[in-house]
Parts: sequence; structure tokens; C-alpha cells
Amino acid sequence: MFVALVLMYFLLACFACWLLLFPGGRATVLHTLVNLGWRMQRRAQHLKGGSGAQWQRVQRHTGSGMARAWQLLWRHRWLSLAGSVLVIVPPLLAWLSSDRIALRGYADQQHVINDQVSVLLKGEQLVPPPTLPPLLFSTAEVTQLRPLLGGASRNWQLLDHDFAQRLLLVFKIMKDVHGYDMVLLEGYRSPARQDQLAAAGPNVTNAKAFQSYHQYGLAADCAFMHEGKLIISEKNAWAMRGYRLYGVTAESVGLRWGGRWTMMDFGHTELPQPRVLGK
Repeated sequence: MFVALVLMYFLLACFACWLLLFPGGRATVLHTLVNLGWRMQRRAQHLKGGSGAQWQRVQRHTGSGMARAWQLLWRHRWLSLAGSVLVIVPPLLAWLSSDRIALRGYADQQHVINDQVSVLLKGEQLVPPPTLPPLLFSTAEVTQLRPLLGGASRNWQLLDHDFAQRLLLVFKIMKDVHGYDMVLLEGYRSPARQDQLAAAGPNVTNAKAFQSYHQYGLAADCAFMHEGKLIISEKNAWAMRGYRLYGVTAESVGLRWGGRWTMMDFGHTELPQPRVLGK
């Protein structure tokens, strides 16, 4: 008997904790009690209207049942008091200390965050690489592929700040993760230079002045440095692999890669903006 009572009090304590700590549980119990009371009221009205004697019999049974329950509680008053304390005190302590409760294993858990992404999240400003000597961009190999590269601007300060930070992040990922040193071939492009390149033919560019994101500092052409030389040609297998990695990385930080165009421009990236280029 004692074990049964202890078990009953334990279950009552669990039930009380559930009601106290979970608002959904309280709502469910309240809804159930309201429905039960409504059904009992309808049943009582039906019995009272159908037979007075039957109604009196129900009242007598109900009264005797409540009396027996009260007598049982009074007989085990000290055990009932202990059970009440067991039911009330633990939830009360839990409620009083609720601001300091923390589950073990979660507060100290370390989450792996990509270092490159965290740079942007922390708002840190990436610094452009050192300026390379102009002769590096006018060698015979480079001039054969990009004959007009000598007049290009490689001034990072002329680029849109957001675009420059994204591109520098791409450079950092390409170096730290893939082992490729990247070089800015051309960033901002004046309207006059844009028309000059357009006049050179469609194999250079189809965009005239103010038809390119270069005029707004939102585009750049890039290549790779390898063993002290500037590598531009995609016919080089090592460079082609780098261009593909470059494209994937650029797109992962929100840039558009020219390698997906019909007229493929593997070194080109840009940051499209609304109401620019008349769009």
C-alpha cells in the first residue's frame, strides 16, 4: 500500500511539473476539463429532467464518494501532506531557478565556422595585395593574349567597396584553400578605354561605354601568378583548373562569373546591381 501511494505521489509530482513547465500541457488539460464539465452538466440536466428519484440517487452516490475520499485523505493526512510538498516544492524550485537552468553539453559546444565566411561576418576589412611591377603585365606572353593590358587600371581604391571586399575574399580562399595566387588584371575601366576595347573587335568585348560594370567599379578581370610569371591562358591545364575553382568561389560569395557566358571570359567577375546599365 505504501509503495503504491509513493508511486502515485511521484506520478502526481511529474504531472505537476509538466503542467508548470510546459504551457502546452496546461492548455491541453484545461481544454479537457472544460469539455468534461460541459458533458457532465448535460448529463446531469438530462437525469434531473428525466427522473427526480434517479437524480437524487446520483446526488447521494456523488456525496458518499466525496465523503469517502475525504475520509481517506484525513486518515493518511501526514502522508498526504508529504505528497503535497513533494508535488509543490520541486516545480517551485525549478521555477525560481529557471533563469539559471542550462542543459549540459550545449553551452560549451564549439561550432565549426568557415574562417573565410567569418571574416565577412565580423566585418573585418581585407587589404589589397601589394602592387605588382608594370613590366609583369607587358611581357611577350601576356601581350600576345591581352595586347591592350598595359593601359589597364589595377587600382583597388577605384572599385566599389563591397565588390572589392568580396573579390579579396575570393583571392584569400583561392590562396588558403586551393593554393592559387590571384592577380588583378583590370578593375575600373574608363568610358574611353571601354570604347577602345570595343573597337578592337568582339573577341575582346561587345560592350561599349557604360554598357559594362567595369565603368562602375563593379567588375574585374583576374588571372594567376605561378613561379613568378603571370598565367592567363585557359589552354594551360593548371590555369583552367584554377579558373573553374575561381568561378565556384566567386559565385559562393555572390559574384557573377564570366565563365558561364556564351562568350566565355574565365577571369571576369562582377557584382550585378539594380538600376545599373539601364536595367
